[in-house]
Amino acid sequence: METTIDEVSDSIYRISTYVPDADLTFNQVLVDADEPMLFHLGMRALFPLVSEAVAKVRPVDQLRWLSFGHVEADECGAMNGWLAAAPSATVAFGGLGCMVSVNDLADRAPRPLEDGEVLDLGGKRLRYLATPHVPHGWDAGIFFEETTSTLLCGDLFTQTGERSPTSTDSPLEATIAAEQVFGYTCAAPGTSETLERLAALEPSTLALMHGSTHQGTGGVWLRDLADVFRPSLVTG
Repeated sequence: METTIDEVSDSIYRISTYVPDADLTFNQVLVDADEPMLFHLGMRALFPLVSEAVAKVRPVDQLRWLSFGHVEADECGAMNGWLAAAPSATVAFGGLGCMVSVNDLADRAPRPLEDGEVLDLGGKRLRYLATPHVPHGWDAGIFFEETTSTLLCGDLFTQTGERSPTSTDSPLEATIAAEQVFGYTCAAPGTSETLERLAALEPSTLALMHGSTHQGTGGVWLRDLADVFRPSLVTG
């Protein structure tokens, strides 16, 4: 396997490993700033490849923040490996997720985040957005980087296959195809409302964890995704 690095927005890097057995790309997002953050920490088995790639942009021991979309092996399996390699780094995660999982799982105490709280990295500003059960996980949450209008999407818009670093096409068709394969979205009464909230940010870049980074009308694409799920939601 090979891990590639591409700058997909100003000082924001997609670090990507295609895993043929899963037919998925597993991506990390490195936000390079005065206090760098790595979002999506990956599985333990990929740590050597990913850490080597990160070091080509910034020495790993200079990482200040670590985060992920929800507690799952491919999101945070390597968390303690990163904490060991970056002694000054702190895991920043939603308060609920810290309470139910990360306080116990992490080798160092995490920084719990409130919905809407901003981490000022020095040159970059990451706003934490709690997205419970969207696309899945009670503890789910993502970040919006305000200076570049980049949404760090977590598992939203998941795509199968080996994907190009960037695309200006809509991610919707590939996302629907992946949904038909995995059924990974926990569609619920609040799903479309949450997606509409994200759409209101009008992101110009969608940084996917599984797929390409899509550049263009992110708000439109998020509203399109909300429309996909709206007819199937159980409203009681």
